Amino acid sequence: MDTKLGIPQKEMKTSVKNLTVLLASEMVLYVKTRKFHWNVAGSSFMEMHKLFEGQYNELEKIIDQVAERVGKLGEKAIGTMDEFNKLSILKECTTYEEKDAMLKELLADYQILITQIRDFIEEVVETNDFGTADFLTGILRKHESQAWILRRYTY
Repeated sequence: MDTKLGIPQKEMKTSVKNLTVLLASEMVLYVKTRKFHWNVAGSSFMEMHKLFEGQYNELEKIIDQVAERVGKLGEKAIGTMDEFNKLSILKECTTYEEKDAMLKELLADYQILITQIRDFIEEVVETNDFGTADFLTGILRKHESQAWILRRYTY
């Protein structure tokens, strides 16, 4: 659908493609973080339980905002687990890890996402979709903060 936002449809498709990959990846990260929240154990159980809860709550907001951004650009957001897993740049965690492995895996995922979001920002700026670039920059800042917190636990 032509949204008449001053961005040619071809360039709009680039933004939607990038946002769709981001949506899928955020959803995989969300599910993984929930799983870790449910299964963390050990001497710092409550601290890790709350840490993961705070992170998945933040991810839930981001997921909703990304899906809505896709809609604002005139497209439909994906919404099945099959689509999320196929399009995500992150992989599900199919094992049950110990706390330290959970932290390291989440940190690695945030680092992957941060790098990819930077690439997406560069790509959408080239199409003059400054709204999406600004939107992605906000998500980038949130993910950098989450990665910083996780890094403090893993070093």
